[in-house]
Parts: sequence; C-alpha cells; structure tokens
Amino acid sequence: MRGAGSLTMRGLILTAAAFATATACWSVQQVPSLSDQETKDIAVDTYVYGYPLVLMEVTRRVMTNAAEPGRNAAPVNQFYHWRSVPDPSFTDVVRPNADTLYSTLWFDVTKEPLVIHVPDSQARYYLLPMLDMWTDVFASPGKRTTGTREQTFAIVGPDWKGTLPDGVREIRAPTPAGWVIGRTQVNGKLDYPAVHNFQDRITAVPLSSYGKDYTPPKGKVDDAIDTSSPAEQVANMSPKEFFTTLTEALERTPPHANDYPVLARMQRIGITPGHAFDFDNAPMEVQSALKEAPAGAKKRIDEAIARGSRDVNGWALAMQPIGTYGTDYAKRAAIARFGLGANTIEDAFYPTIGGNFSDENPDSAKRYVMHFNKDQLPPARAFWSVTAYNKDQHFAENAIERYALGDRDPLVFNPDGSLDIYLQRQSPGAEREANWLPIPKEGPFSLTMRLYWPKREAFDGSWSPPALTQTP
Repeated sequence: MRGAGSLTMRGLILTAAAFATATACWSVQQVPSLSDQETKDIAVDTYVYGYPLVLMEVTRRVMTNAAEPGRNAAPVNQFYHWRSVPDPSFTDVVRPNADTLYSTLWFDVTKEPLVIHVPDSQARYYLLPMLDMWTDVFASPGKRTTGTREQTFAIVGPDWKGTLPDGVREIRAPTPAGWVIGRTQVNGKLDYPAVHNFQDRITAVPLSSYGKDYTPPKGKVDDAIDTSSPAEQVANMSPKEFFTTLTEALERTPPHANDYPVLARMQRIGITPGHAFDFDNAPMEVQSALKEAPAGAKKRIDEAIARGSRDVNGWALAMQPIGTYGTDYAKRAAIARFGLGANTIEDAFYPTIGGNFSDENPDSAKRYVMHFNKDQLPPARAFWSVTAYNKDQHFAENAIERYALGDRDPLVFNPDGSLDIYLQRQSPGAEREANWLPIPKEGPFSLTMRLYWPKREAFDGSWSPPALTQTP
C-alpha cells in the first residue's frame, strides 16, 4: 500500500489539459517588454528546447510512412524487426552497431493502450527502451531491469484511465506518441535463426483486441513525405518551418513537469503550447530573433557535446545525462543530433575515438594496436565490442566482412591474460587474425567501444579504456 507521501508516475506528468489551463491563465498576465538581447536569448532557448521534439516528429513521419513493416519502416503501433546486422551498403544512420538486431516501433496511444508481449528470451540479453517524444527514456524492459522471462505490459497514455487485464503491467508514457527501439543480442550470422525466433514472438496489440484474433491494419503511404535523412531535413528547415513544426507538435505533446520555467520564457515571445503560432504576424523583433536562432542554437549544441564528455587516453567518454535529461536541454539536443535514440548510460556506454566527438581522427594508412591489461578489459555485465567506421561513419568494406570485434569472438589472449586488438587494413598474419579489426582502405576512421549493461566503474571514472597506439 502506498504511503500518503509517495509519488506516482502519473503525478509527475504534466498533462496537455492541465498545461492548457495553466497557460490560459498566463496569457492574461502583463509581462514587461523585452530587450533585443533577451528576445534573441529566448529564441535560442526555444530552438534548443524544441529541437529533439522536431527531430522526433520528422523521424516518426519517415519511419511510419509504410503500408506494412519493411525497410526500417512500419505503420504506427507495429514492429519492424531487422533481420541482419548492417553492411557497408547501409547508410540510413551513422555509427550502426553489429552486436544486436533491432526491433523498432512507433507507438500512438492517444485512443487506447498498446499491449506488448515479449517471450522468454532464454537468458539472451535484450532491451526494449521506450522514448517519449522529447527523447527521454521512460522505461527499459529487458534483462537488466525486468529479467528475461515472458512478460506482458501495456503502454498507456498520460491521461488514460482504465483497468488492464490480469498479468498486464502498466507503463505510463509521458507523451501519447513515442518510439520503442528494441535491441537483441546476436552472436554472428549463425545466431540469426535463434534471434529471429525471439523477434517473431514479440507482439503489439491494441488493448481492445487483446486476447482476440488480430491482424494489424495496413498503413497509409503519403508520397509527399520526404524520406531523406530526418536530421538533414531539420538542419535544412527555414526558421519559419522549424518553429511552426515545433508549435504544431506542442499541441499534441505535453511538456515535462519540470519544463515550466522555459515554457514561461517561450511565452514571452508568443510561443505557448496548445496555441497556434503565426510566424508571419509575430512582432518584427521576434521574427528577427527566430531567424537568427538556429545559428546560435547549433553553436550551443556543439558546445554541449564538447562539455559533455571527458577525454581518457584519446577516447571521448560521454557523461551523464544520457537518456534522461531533466532540464539539461542543450545536452538533450546534442544527443538527439548526434545519436538519436540513445540508451541510458546504465544500459549501454559508448567510448568513442574520432567521428563527431574529436577534432582529430586516426589515419587508416597507419597501423595500430589496442592493448588491454588483464584488469583493464571493458567492465560489462552483458558483453562488449569495438567497431570501426570510415570517414562517413559507416561500416567499411573489408575482405573478411568484419566490422566489430568483442568478447563473443574467439579472441586469443596473451599468456598473462592481457589482450591485443590489431587495427590495420591488411591482415596482421594468420597467428593474429583472430584479433584483427579491419579499418577502411582509405581516409580517416573512427572507433566506438560498446559496453552493454556496463558495470558502474565503466562510467564513474574508475576504469580507463586503453590508448590506441601506432605500430611500425
């Protein structure tokens, strides 16, 4: 039984109706006029605050514009299961992983809850992180949190009232729409059938159809929807398009309960959730500030990436917050821009060399070795890997079709228990090939180390990844 002072998830969520009531009261208040600088500052704050929501809106449109699941897209409330890890031809997203097969679903529980059933994974590692439209992870069923036995839960909307069937656990989403980005451990191509069997038994059914024969409806395809990179679409938006998209999304998406301060600031330039915003009829000083806002916001987002990690032996180690952000809106926007859909740091930790996280990248014309002392191996409860990427942050073609190397591979350890990984274009020789991670045939490259279900020492500063050392 809950005590009188306990807090429920529902109590932490600011519903759209409650916020509309609150902002209606604000709208009649007199606020002092703003200086030009204050107007510009608020415009930048608004862009940074709203960037993840706009990016999620565009991504949702692209990934749900399908008649049925296929090609990394599926109708709303239906899973799309990746059946293989990406290869060098896959360029839809940057820095893909070769460790898991994805199961993705965009949910909309505005009308009714969505019941998701997950079979027993037979101790196989998986996770089903759920993101609201602000990119915050609000739940992460899987081996770390709920275990690997069969389970059924329902995603319910922030305002939903009702009773769920016995055996169905409630997960209340802060926003009516959101994204489930499931990941299931796969141990090479020979493991595909076992993973496919697990994926095929993950189901999503509207509550009204739960326990009944159910055939998912066909989705509607809109040929007018731009299916190019969502991040590039947002980057290329005019200020008018960006802020119009943001205000339209705010009409459907309740803010978080701790967003009141930034919402109050936004209202001072005429942007209020639940109310239409006419860019062309806004005061000229507001229009001017909003037109300048993207440049200032992007600079702040880049600075957030630089501040949000620490350098250890050449690796950039991203620090908290990741996955849940509180009011650190710049960090939230930065993670959305460079890694939309990021897990919480407790689920996965990603030390990185090069790419967007460093001004310098290692050169694929050179040869390198990564030496782990026996007590320096990545501290992961599930598994770990190191993945190499080309200058475009995609997999690079190589003779053995190996894009990552980790503890599930038949690595050869040194007599003292230490480990050497060889990074070079050509094979280091038959006796070392088990520990060879091929790098691109030309240009700079970058690395990501992935620790799934990391131990606390991975991100509390106790553990340090080894430096990448150039060899003759």
